[in-house]
Formats: sequence, C-alpha cells, structure tokens
Amino acid sequence: MAFLFENLEVYQKAIAFADEIINLTGGFSKGNYYLSDHLNRAALSIATNIAEGNGRYGKADRKNFFRISRGSAFECVPILELCKRKKLIGEEKHKALKENLSEISKMLSGLINY
Repeated sequence: MAFLFENLEVYQKAIAFADEIINLTGGFSKGNYYLSDHLNRAALSIATNIAEGNGRYGKADRKNFFRISRGSAFECVPILELCKRKKLIGEEKHKALKENLSEISKMLSGLINY
C-alpha cells in the first residue's frame, strides 16, 4: 500500500534531491564532515516534513510542516554556496542543485497556499 504523499510530485523531487545530495557528499573529504552532515540533514528534512505534514489531520498543522520543509530547502542554499566556495562542487552542479531547490520551494509554496 502506498501512502498518498508518495504520489506528490514535490515529494518525489524532494526524495530525488536528498538522494543526489547523499551521493554527492559521500565523496567529500573527512575534513568537510560538518558541511556534508548539515547538508544531508537539511536535504532529508525536506522530504520527511512533507511526509509528516501529510500525516496530520488539521490543515494548520499540515501547513506548518510544509513551511518547515520549505525552510529546509532554503537552508540548503548557503551550505551549497560554501561547498562551491570550498571547491567541493563545481559551478554547474551548484547551479543545477539550486534550480532543483527553487522548483521544490515553489511547489511547497503551492501546497502551503492550497
């Protein structure tokens, strides 16, 4: 049995983003653990808060989790900037990841306003 949130495009994109981040940070040197750990947690938080929000009965409660999810997407932005500055990721990868975050954020805004 599938959970309803698994059918949401924003959830699928959030899972794909988290998976990409996990794979990406796996190659970071141990000296950059603080960046990889924080980025992995923030990326995973996007999808987990979408799931948790969909498990709530009250509309206000659901919206709150979608807001937290959107905040986690925004949280990834400065971490990715630092990764780029430390040359852990290239300019093109940085741009692509930010575009993914922008799309996810817009979709979450749609859920919040729905």
